[in-house]
Amino acid sequence: MFIKEFEVRWNDLDANRHLANSSYVNYMSHTRMSFLIQHGLGHKTMIDHNIGPVVFFEHLHYFRESAMQGKIRVSFELGGASEDGMFFRFIHNFYDEKGRNLAHCEMQGGWIDLTSRKLTPLPSELVDKLDQAPKSSDYKVLTQEDMRSNGRRPVDL
Repeated sequence: MFIKEFEVRWNDLDANRHLANSSYVNYMSHTRMSFLIQHGLGHKTMIDHNIGPVVFFEHLHYFRESAMQGKIRVSFELGGASEDGMFFRFIHNFYDEKGRNLAHCEMQGGWIDLTSRKLTPLPSELVDKLDQAPKSSDYKVLTQEDMRSNGRRPVDL
């Protein structure tokens, strides 16, 4: 499990003086990018391959309140990936200084070609890099059907 530690700052809080929803999202993003950068999937690599990650959804579950005291640790695990690397599922957990689980998030997304703006498989050498990520206990090989498994579809006006 990859873990990143954060000091909760004043501007990370909401009107109730606990960690704001947006702070959870920002902490997760920073944690997963830290992992990806350390394992050769940083901005330069993405620029070289003309790709970028896109988020399909983030499901956050809050268990305990987190206030402005001490530090927060955020974990990152690979919950799944498609064989070609096009799709991914990242798992994050939030812990306080005592190791108590404060929140859990499952995030799914994919990679797009930044010129065509279409989903694209990862180059094979990047699939190998992503495969180095610590895997969750429920890791699975993802299919395109898994990306719509929650049944949500766009409904235009």
